[in-house]
Amino acid sequence: MKNSILRLWLAGTTIVLLAACGGEKKEEAAPAEASPASNADIKPAKDGKVIEVELYSNETGNFFKPNEITANAGDVIKFELKSGVHNVNFFADSNPGRSGLPKASDMLQLPDQEYRVYVGWAPGKYYFQCDPHALLGMKGHVTVK
Repeated sequence: MKNSILRLWLAGTTIVLLAACGGEKKEEAAPAEASPASNADIKPAKDGKVIEVELYSNETGNFFKPNEITANAGDVIKFELKSGVHNVNFFADSNPGRSGLPKASDMLQLPDQEYRVYVGWAPGKYYFQCDPHALLGMKGHVTVK
């Protein structure tokens, strides 16, 4: 009886492991320089500026620094990872009636990896968040003048 239970358990475990592996070789991830999250070619307009926002995970929590930003049309917001793993999402449901919002960034995983957003929006207040840490308070606002 014990042997048949053990064999059944081993067979079930083997099936689960094979299904999880998929039996195929996974491709290696692309180098960080090729990541779509890195869009360093986005530059501000002639009179615009680059506004730097750092993304952190540390003993005090997960946060954007600063998390309240004032920008003008033509500026670029540079979100730069300092620690942890984060993304930047101008979540459409939290920005009702707003158009031209950037797509959510990929997950930033390497220190100094960045995601740039060109500010070409109408004046107003825009909400952004880190999706995995939003419930922990990692969110902010951009006020466009």
